[in-house]
Amino acid sequence: MNLYDLFVKPYESYTDLQILLEASGTVFGILSVYFSIKKNIWVYPTGIVSTLIYVYILFNFGLLGDCMINVYYTAMSVYGWILWAKNSKDHIHVDVTWATKKEWVFATFLFIISLLLVTVIYYYKPYIDNQFSMEGTNLGLYHLDWANWLDVITTSIFLVGMWFMAKQRIENWIFWIIGDFICMPMMIFKGLGITSVQYLVFTIMAILGYVSWKKSFKEKSTIKS
Repeated sequence: MNLYDLFVKPYESYTDLQILLEASGTVFGILSVYFSIKKNIWVYPTGIVSTLIYVYILFNFGLLGDCMINVYYTAMSVYGWILWAKNSKDHIHVDVTWATKKEWVFATFLFIISLLLVTVIYYYKPYIDNQFSMEGTNLGLYHLDWANWLDVITTSIFLVGMWFMAKQRIENWIFWIIGDFICMPMMIFKGLGITSVQYLVFTIMAILGYVSWKKSFKEKSTIKS
């Protein structure tokens, strides 16, 4: 399979609106990650626009886990926006720290609960796809392909990453790096070539974000000592 088949051919059946929405979601998503690296509160308004677009896109492509995580992103973006504004001295930038052991325990709990919840959602996917009717519907996980199972895992990874980001914890970037890297082949398989490129950019930016936040914390600690 060549690059044309991966990144161009799937879009031949898309409408101009679908392509525009995916491209717009990608642009706002990249802007959001950029502002996050800069510890700038604009990470949230740009992120909200991107996540709302992807809620629509992912639902229509049957990636319910990622669709749910974008609903969660939107809610957490509002929470993070409020939290960052409260903790910011200039209402724009925030200080960052490493997570505590107590926060790691809670993050582990979030991860496990998310795995269970998204698996249950996929169990009922035939019912959802059948316009919420049980007529002729067989519930189960038999219909899941490898991309759907990856979706279950990445949803849980991103949920924890988003929570750590709202708390201004450096570890959030570790979860973004892992999740973004996994999402690249998943999106190509689902025919979302633009989005797969977005996740490649996200992976690179997440690595830069981790280095930047870690350096910022070290410099802050040096000044205090």
